[in-house]
Amino acid sequence: MNKPDLRDPLQLLAFGFGSGLAPKAPGTFGSLAALACFPLLALLTLPAFLGVVLAAALAGIVICDHAAKALDVHDDGRIVWDEFAGQWLALTPLVPTLAWGPTDLLWLLAGFGLFRIFDIIKPWPISHLDEKVHGGLGIMLDDLVAGVFAGLVLFALRLAF
Repeated sequence: MNKPDLRDPLQLLAFGFGSGLAPKAPGTFGSLAALACFPLLALLTLPAFLGVVLAAALAGIVICDHAAKALDVHDDGRIVWDEFAGQWLALTPLVPTLAWGPTDLLWLLAGFGLFRIFDIIKPWPISHLDEKVHGGLGIMLDDLVAGVFAGLVLFALRLAF
């Protein structure tokens, strides 16, 4: 296993600007870094936000594949760009209605928690994708599906409450 090189722009992105280099729970730290970026992204219209998420997801296939090859490890836990895209996808239901009141902070935390639960537990089909799809696409795909699942639950909770 090779060492990360943050001078390489693709590795810098793959490691979540360094957030993935946390000694414990790098995926959680990557998701927290994605959450920190969310206030700026939430200023976009919903179509523009979805465009950014799509671009992050597509670029992530290349970014994560590059970093995995540079490290010589398929899905190194320090590669967290997939957490960025998945976390943003999970927070999509908040974009059209976010007013930055006290309850909105609770919804952000709920979206964060839901994404982490789906990403860590990996219920089917997330676990299947994680095991069967390789390369940059495999690194990205399980987190994107976890983001969709978390986003659907968050959306349902917003409707209920």
